[in-house]
Amino acid sequence: MRHYEIVFLVHPDQSEQVPAMVERYRTMVEGSKGGGGDEAEADGSAANATGVSEKRGVIHRLEDWGRRQLAYPINKVHKAHYVLMNIECGLECLEELKSAFRFNDAVIRNLVLSRDEAITEPSPLAKSREERDDDRGHAEERRAGEGRDGAGEVGIAEAPDADSAERG
Repeated sequence: MRHYEIVFLVHPDQSEQVPAMVERYRTMVEGSKGGGGDEAEADGSAANATGVSEKRGVIHRLEDWGRRQLAYPINKVHKAHYVLMNIECGLECLEELKSAFRFNDAVIRNLVLSRDEAITEPSPLAKSREERDDDRGHAEERRAGEGRDGAGEVGIAEAPDADSAERG
């Protein structure tokens, strides 16, 4: 089995369907979880129809980047919902995923990259979002601390006094 990095863009009008789409693609990669539901009937394989769990691949990283601005309009759309997946699967599973992307009208673009090894650490986009959230938390703490100390007001009040002392 090989490692792949997949990014797909979903039409912004279909953003509320992204969790269901991700779950459907997760089931394609990881195999059926038993039960013999719609996925087993649509797949048509004997193993899935009997409800036997079939391990086809592994998802190492799954990130929902949310709705973001596109670099250029695609079909007169300026924003899209981004999803990143790092998976390990066989060629048959990958072709099934590509086909699912191709025939899903909500997916406006997809990119599949072959990787040498599994990538499990957060992506730079996810890291920057976490750091930004951490920075906001620290900034709020600093503002709350300055309000209690009154340190900012003291610094402003001392400066005019120092200037008037030099003139006199």
